[in-house]
Amino acid sequence: MAPAGAGPMEIDDYSMVDAPPNGIGGTYHRSTLDDGDGAIEEDESTGSGGLTKSMRRRGLLPTGCCYDDRMKLHANADFGPTPHHPEDPRRIEEIMKMFKKAGLVYTGPDSKLLDILRETPTKYMWRIPAREATKQEICTVHTPAHYDWVESLSRRSTKDLRKLSMELDQGRASLYVGGMSYEAALLSAGGCIETCKNVAAGRVKNAFAVIRPPGHHAEYDSAMGFCIFNNVPIGAKVCQNEYPETCRKVLILDWDVHHGNGVQNMFYEDPNILYISLHVYANGDFYPGKPDNPMIPDGDLDKVGSGPAKGKNVNIAWPSQGMGDGEYLAAFQKIVMPIAQEFNPDLVIISAGFDAADGDELGGCFVTPPCYAHMTHMLMSLAGGKVAVCLEGGYNLQAISHSALAVARTLMGEPPPQMEIPPISKEAARVLAKVQAVQAPYWECMRPGIIDMQNLGNDVSRLHDVIRGYQRQVLSDKHGMIPLFIQREALFKSFENQVLVTPDIQSKRKVLFIIHDPPELLAMPDIIDNTVDPHNGFILDGVMSYVDWGNKNDFGVIDANIPHYITHPEDLDAFMPRSTEKSLQQQIQELVCYIWDNYLQLYDVEELFLLGVGNAYLGVKVLLTNRECKDRIAGVVNFVTGNLRPVKSETDPDLSTWYKNNSLVFVAADHACWSDEDLAKKVHKRRFGGVKKSSESGLNRMMEAHAAEVQRWVKDRLRANRSGHTTEDER
Repeated sequence: MAPAGAGPMEIDDYSMVDAPPNGIGGTYHRSTLDDGDGAIEEDESTGSGGLTKSMRRRGLLPTGCCYDDRMKLHANADFGPTPHHPEDPRRIEEIMKMFKKAGLVYTGPDSKLLDILRETPTKYMWRIPAREATKQEICTVHTPAHYDWVESLSRRSTKDLRKLSMELDQGRASLYVGGMSYEAALLSAGGCIETCKNVAAGRVKNAFAVIRPPGHHAEYDSAMGFCIFNNVPIGAKVCQNEYPETCRKVLILDWDVHHGNGVQNMFYEDPNILYISLHVYANGDFYPGKPDNPMIPDGDLDKVGSGPAKGKNVNIAWPSQGMGDGEYLAAFQKIVMPIAQEFNPDLVIISAGFDAADGDELGGCFVTPPCYAHMTHMLMSLAGGKVAVCLEGGYNLQAISHSALAVARTLMGEPPPQMEIPPISKEAARVLAKVQAVQAPYWECMRPGIIDMQNLGNDVSRLHDVIRGYQRQVLSDKHGMIPLFIQREALFKSFENQVLVTPDIQSKRKVLFIIHDPPELLAMPDIIDNTVDPHNGFILDGVMSYVDWGNKNDFGVIDANIPHYITHPEDLDAFMPRSTEKSLQQQIQELVCYIWDNYLQLYDVEELFLLGVGNAYLGVKVLLTNRECKDRIAGVVNFVTGNLRPVKSETDPDLSTWYKNNSLVFVAADHACWSDEDLAKKVHKRRFGGVKKSSESGLNRMMEAHAAEVQRWVKDRLRANRSGHTTEDER
């Protein structure tokens, strides 16, 4: 059977099909490196005795490499509507070609082999033979019934296999099978076993198993997601069983873009296996998604293990595709390595899927080969360097081969290339903070800065509620401002002082309506214990000076504070993410429209000014687009550091032009819109208002820098309006 998309099956010059069970590459006869059971050992009678021991003493153990061409026989040819499938047999072939091209695999004459082993044992990767795993080995993690089902594939007719493949390819199983799938799966599992055993036994310093079909989706009782037998758990359990004194604790690090559901479920109650997975989760919408059985844990970050294994399952579940070097290296630095070092494993096995690699369309992420090299290098600092890399996914042939080459070179001792680390996305940073909080009860390294809300007692308040209470007291003392009644279905702390107004505002002819974010908080924690003393914390409140100016100039002031989160009594997590833009818009729309309908619209206001600050300036847009109010508004001032909001209306075609002529919109100097000439031109269109590039970045610095300009602008519009009123009276 030929692999999908390839020509007739050939046994190439680095195949292990007809090669001896040991070697460095190239096809040669059984030699001094074969002890008959797949181990890399020497025969004393040949004069090469003690070679491995000598190399170990000199710190010259080589890197191992496992490969067998027969694993390409598991192929999708003749099944389904097309012969092509992401899990292409050429995946392993292209990796080995890349290793050979880069000079990592020896292909010279056999006569020079022994001299090379003695003189430069680390120059090439030592070949580790792939053998068929036994039923006993496979059943350390799988049921006998599942083994028997896979074995039965080799006896089925082509017609039955075609029908079965079409059935399995639907839904969550996502799998094809062929007449040689059983044999290839045995070799894949056996190759993983031998790779892990040679590393655990110290015959090689580390190793790379170039194997397929992959394994991490396979459940204990079923195949799934291109996977038949779950290779890495089999290798881990065999090593634990055969080397109980030196291989008790195993770290399985899974950087495949998909969650390794099978690995997680097999070891969910095993305290001696630490499983860490970095994967796209997307709220369960990314494969393998949430399981049909609600009793089976999925890939969300709150799945931490059970019983004695709590904390031994770590899911770094990305909220979406598009993650790259910055996110993955941040995850390693903040979560993976601290927990792994505290666990202190005896063996590290990398479930090395390369479908998060830049160029893999199925994964949709942007991890580069240098990043894979750096992640590998960090993991090599664990377990005395005993690292076994076992191939999982990765479906772009170029991306998978270049990524695998970067990992192999690092295993062989080449320093990772220098690279610039891009900034991490805010969404990913929130995920890492949440993972830290979830894992804090189980790992000492995760606890600095983490607060256990349940141990704080009842007398506790979120700081943003306390600060708003403080602002109310200050504004009450200075200007007599009081809370404005806002009808709510449920009254939470965050609503109590959300809107403050000056007394007798209903009789004021001038009103300043401020819609703003909460004040910015800064704190300098103690570098030893991470505690924060009150005298080392600061509140940056640029809005206060505008409230003072408004009161001084006889404005009625409405101060609407828009919290990033509404405090609920049942909140148990110390870290709560900010409201999404959708929920924020709903909250702001309800608030500003309520104020307009029940207060401002009823007042006899001649000159109303709107001031929007931060994300809350969305309130300006929703008021203008949801209420016919522009004729009552004298001017709008906004300070923008985030999304620029267009103001336009299908029912009022003049709204955008009015907004352009009657607004002053300061946009932060470091805003993304200024980084591109075309974008900079677009933001000056009328729907974005009277945009001006600020000389500052950050809301408080912007508000301070432009205070005098805003005050002059408001006063000029007041004089213009009064001049207009006088002219009309004279007429």
